[in-house]
Amino acid sequence: MGLPVYLDNAASTPVDPRVAERMAEALRDPLLAGNPSSGNHAYGAAAQELIAQARNDVAALVNGDAGGIIWTSGATESDNLAILGGARYKAMHGKHIISSVTEHSAVLGSLQQLREEGFEVTLLHPDSDGRIDVSQVSGALTDGTVLVSLMHANNETGVIQDIAAVGALCRERDVLFHVDAAQSAGRLPLDVAGDHIDLLSLSAHKLYGPKGVGALWLNRQRISRLEPLMFGGGHEQGLRPGTPATHQIIGMGEAFRIAAAEMAADVARIGGLREQLWAAIQDIPGLVRNSAGADTLCSILSVSVPGVEGESLLFALRKLAVSSGSACNSDSDDASYVMRSLGHDDQLAQSTIRFSLGRFTTAADIGLAATEFRAAVDRLRLVAGG
Repeated sequence: MGLPVYLDNAASTPVDPRVAERMAEALRDPLLAGNPSSGNHAYGAAAQELIAQARNDVAALVNGDAGGIIWTSGATESDNLAILGGARYKAMHGKHIISSVTEHSAVLGSLQQLREEGFEVTLLHPDSDGRIDVSQVSGALTDGTVLVSLMHANNETGVIQDIAAVGALCRERDVLFHVDAAQSAGRLPLDVAGDHIDLLSLSAHKLYGPKGVGALWLNRQRISRLEPLMFGGGHEQGLRPGTPATHQIIGMGEAFRIAAAEMAADVARIGGLREQLWAAIQDIPGLVRNSAGADTLCSILSVSVPGVEGESLLFALRKLAVSSGSACNSDSDDASYVMRSLGHDDQLAQSTIRFSLGRFTTAADIGLAATEFRAAVDRLRLVAGG
């Protein structure tokens, strides 16, 4: 059997060949052998120039100032730097933070660390479709609230949160607003200015760029500094020591440049393929389309199958590369906390399949996925019925 059809783009996307070629050129270019921090000679200056261009390209996708881009290893590090760094810096003004139970584990883990440092954390519960209403945030705000952190689009269900409304509320109350946009960048319009975002986490490998590089955008007009997580140099405005990975940063910049140019066409095509997949499987008895009543990313279709054991279903779908939930929790036997938050019991949560489509998904891939999924469910239900 050949490689399975790749439908796990929410976990990681293939590197766009144009990005790979741009990175290869950078690795081959003898002028880029220098350390970007060594701007006193031509080698370092050339690297600096290309990194500056990448800052511009990443910032342009989110309508932000390029000077606010801090390079990181990915969205997980960006989340940690935003939440830990922001909360610790603002601790003199208050020690209360608001987030939700359906956030990425990088956010929840950072919040748990702050709890251990004496911060109070309020985790909001979404409705049955996975949405957090701005009134919930408003009701949870206190005089000691210093930070609100919400993801733009959920990594398991694709549910889109109204970050513009939450951002306006936070700005009105002078509370920092952090948004994890790892899934939404390049798939939804992002406007850090219009949406009143103060901290924005971004990842390259979720948008056809390389693994191991990401960015945190800071609103420099409202945040004079963050408490760093690492020490040892003045790189990235003193927030991220270490020699910048020139070729990876160039790759991220190219990926974001391409996304800005092609987002409208990508979204339309991928959204059409997702609905084509749903149309081909929706008549399976009992099949649940998760978050059906909410706006969701064009790229994610999450379904749950009653009466089918989850691990057996994944094994039966070995011709497809799909996920039962977040890739960051794939080694755990526990039912997805995101699915449980929607009201699913453990059985239904564990029998959830996330199809996540991308730029390189084809109509033929969707046809095969529908055929394989239907056959797997029929076979497992037949066995279960004995």
